[in-house]
Amino acid sequence: MKRLTISTLILWACFVHVAWGQQPAGKCSNNWSEFHRYNMQRWNRCEKVLTVNNVGGLGLKWSSRFFISVYSSPAVANGVVYVGSGDHKVYALKAKTGHKLWSYTIGGHFGNSSPAVANGVVYVGSEDHNVYALNTSTGAKLWSYATGSFVYSSPSVANGVVYVGSNDYNVYALNASTGAKLWSYATGGSVESSPDVANGVVYVGSDDRNVYALNASTGAKLWSYATDGAVYSSPAVANGVVYVGSDDNKVYALNASTGAQLWSYATGNYVGSSPAVANGVVYVGSDDGNVYALTASTGAELWSYDTGQSFYGESSPAVANGVVYVGSYESLGYGSLYALDAKTGAKLWSYTKPFPVASSPAVSNGVVYLGWGDGNVYAFGLK
Repeated sequence: MKRLTISTLILWACFVHVAWGQQPAGKCSNNWSEFHRYNMQRWNRCEKVLTVNNVGGLGLKWSSRFFISVYSSPAVANGVVYVGSGDHKVYALKAKTGHKLWSYTIGGHFGNSSPAVANGVVYVGSEDHNVYALNTSTGAKLWSYATGSFVYSSPSVANGVVYVGSNDYNVYALNASTGAKLWSYATGGSVESSPDVANGVVYVGSDDRNVYALNASTGAKLWSYATDGAVYSSPAVANGVVYVGSDDNKVYALNASTGAQLWSYATGNYVGSSPAVANGVVYVGSDDGNVYALTASTGAELWSYDTGQSFYGESSPAVANGVVYVGSYESLGYGSLYALDAKTGAKLWSYTKPFPVASSPAVSNGVVYLGWGDGNVYAFGLK
């Protein structure tokens, strides 16, 4: 999902699922259960507590200290926050207080992969080359699957299958109950992008500059689309369109059935950030320091917000109830979390402190959860 390694943030420290249409009618869950969230668009349509009018009153509810940088983006399910850390552990924290319920330790970093929670199991990738399945209540290991390299990609879970990429160039489909490999598909480069699963198709980017559409049951390639840069961004799928960023400085909209380009939008630098899609608008960050809001149907720019930072893009926006939340890097090793008006791009609130932000926010039940380069997970809510 992200290009940087844990060692990069340590150096900083030294210097200072189911698709939307598959959700049962009438049900609305406030869980943010995986990186994409269950609607595969990084949009929590069920959030009602935080609004454009009150988000300026956000304050720190709690922080939980892990001492090593937290790249992983939190998953929030049933009152528990799950997150990986650079200290070789996955943690389960009580969502209300940040109290540590359990941790699971391995021989490598849980740095870049963000957990996915489904049916009482936490799925997460690691720098020790493995994908892990842990019991949500106890942290006990249920199974692990060894790939050939680092697993920075964040798992997606759909219909009893775990989909995840690896730096061994492969996309994997694993049985969610047993960890048995169902299929793998070899791309031409590392797969740090996190798969999006919609309508029986897996969409994912690769370092080989392509976006792939694979049959979710068999792994057969349906189509691929070549960009001019590595695709670290994780696709979002909405209304038959795939939205994804590339290191060729562009955001793309592709026909989900054919891979044909519908439009592209050029930013001023890499687009490693993964798009969020809500109410006909695509929200995405770029390493040029801006957050962009683009019309989903045409790619026309509605607004951009300049963070004024020298480097930005690893944090991906989250949208909830008319507010866009996103993190950034700043000069001199500082980082910020922003809350922006989804309609206008106006800054409604921000929080800044030393060390950069590479984690992506999760919004659930009136609280914004985020990992930070200082080794903390933070929870922000109304005072």
